Amino acid sequence: MKKLISGKVRDVYDVGENKLVIVATDRISAFDVILNSTVRGKGIALNLISLYWFDYTRNIIPNHIISDRLSDMPAYFSQNPGQFDNRTVLVKKLNMLPYEFIVRGYMFGSMWKEYQATGSFCGQIPEKTYRLAEKLAAPVVTPSIKSSTGHDEYISLERLKKELGDRETDRICNVSLQLYEACLKQAEKNGIIIADTKFEFGYDSDGILTLGDEIFTPDSSRFWALKDYRQGLSPKSYDKQFVRDWLMEHGLDGVTPAPELPEEILNATIDIYRECCQRITGKNIF
Repeated sequence: MKKLISGKVRDVYDVGENKLVIVATDRISAFDVILNSTVRGKGIALNLISLYWFDYTRNIIPNHIISDRLSDMPAYFSQNPGQFDNRTVLVKKLNMLPYEFIVRGYMFGSMWKEYQATGSFCGQIPEKTYRLAEKLAAPVVTPSIKSSTGHDEYISLERLKKELGDRETDRICNVSLQLYEACLKQAEKNGIIIADTKFEFGYDSDGILTLGDEIFTPDSSRFWALKDYRQGLSPKSYDKQFVRDWLMEHGLDGVTPAPELPEEILNATIDIYRECCQRITGKNIF
C-alpha cells in the first residue's frame, strides 16, 4: 500500500482510480511541531466529527468523501479493523488549491494580537472597537497560503484575487461564509461556539469545486463552551488550545525536539476531544 504523506495528524494512501484513503491518527501537533505524545481516541474523534459536518453541509458544496466503510477500501484496511476502524475514509483525489480559507467570527488568537498592535488584521480595519473574544459584527475571511516550511502565511484578499481571480475568490469566500454560518447555529444547539475555522478546497476530475481535508474539527477550528462564554476572557475551549496554553506557560511552544505532555495534561486533552465528539455527533468514542 503506497503511503503518500505522513502528516502532522493524517496518513494518506494512494489506492488508485483517482482515490485516496486518509487515516486520522492520534498524533497531536502544536505550533507546527508534532508532540512526542499521542492522544488516545483523538483520530476517531476527528474523523467522526468531520464526517458529521461533511454530511450536514453536503447541500452547500460537494465534498471529497466517498465512504467511511472499511469494506469499500482495499483489503489492507478492511483486514485490520483494530487499526483503521472509525478513523479512516475513502475520498476523491482532488487538485487542491494551495490556500486555507480561515473564517473568523470572534476577535481572538492571531487576529486579536495583530488588532492590538495595529488596529487591523490582514489589511482589514474593523468598524468598531473590540474586546478579547468579542463576536465580530460579521464573520470575515482571512486567507493564508501554504508554505513548504510548514508556516502558513496570511495574505490579503487583494493578493488572493490576483492569484486566483476575482470571481473564484468571491465564490470560495461566499461558500466559506455559508458553511460557517450554517454550522455555527447547529453547534450552538449543542453548547459549542465555533469562534473560527478553516477550509481547504480543490477541484475533482470534472473540474468541480469540492471541499476537502477536514471541517469543523477541534484541530481545524476554535471551539468554546457556550455556557462559559464571556467577552474579555479566554473562554473554556473544546480544542487543542488547552495544549497550546500549557506549552506557552512552560516556554515549550515550537520547541524541538518535541516535548512530551504530562499525564494530567494528556488525560485532560483526551477528555476534551471525547466530550467534543459526543456533543457534536452524539457518539461516545470510548
